Amino acid sequence: MQLVVGLVSGVIFGLGLSISGMLNPVKVSAFLDLAGAWDPSLALVMGGGLIVNILAMLVLKKRTKPFFTDAFSLPKSKAVDRRLLVGAALFGIGWAMGGLCPGPAIASLAYLSGDALMFFIPMLVGLYSARFISSKI
Repeated sequence: MQLVVGLVSGVIFGLGLSISGMLNPVKVSAFLDLAGAWDPSLALVMGGGLIVNILAMLVLKKRTKPFFTDAFSLPKSKAVDRRLLVGAALFGIGWAMGGLCPGPAIASLAYLSGDALMFFIPMLVGLYSARFISSKI
C-alpha cells in the first residue's frame, strides 16, 4: 500500500509541477531574478503549496501515527549548523544556475528532454559526492 500511495503522490506532484510551470527552467530563473525581468507567478504556486502543507500539518499533528506507516519520521536535530547552511547555499546556487531543483528535475525526465538529463546526471553526481564526503568527515 505504501508503494501505491508513494506512486500516486509522486504522479500528482509531478503533474502539479508541470502544470504550474516549475519544470520550465526559464520561468524558474525569471522568478529568481529579482533585479531583472522578475516573474512573480511562481510565488502563487509556492504560496499554494505552503497553504496545503500547513493544513496537512494541522491534521497530522492531531494523529498519533501516520496514515500509511507505523511511526512519524521527523528530524532529530533542530540546530542550524554549518552543514545545513552550506547545503542550503549549494541547493540555492544550483537552483539559480540550473533553473531546477531535485523534484522538478526528476519530473522533467518524463519529457525525455536532453536539458533535463543534463541537469539530472550532475545532480546525482553531486548527491552521491556529498554523501561520500560527509561519510569521511
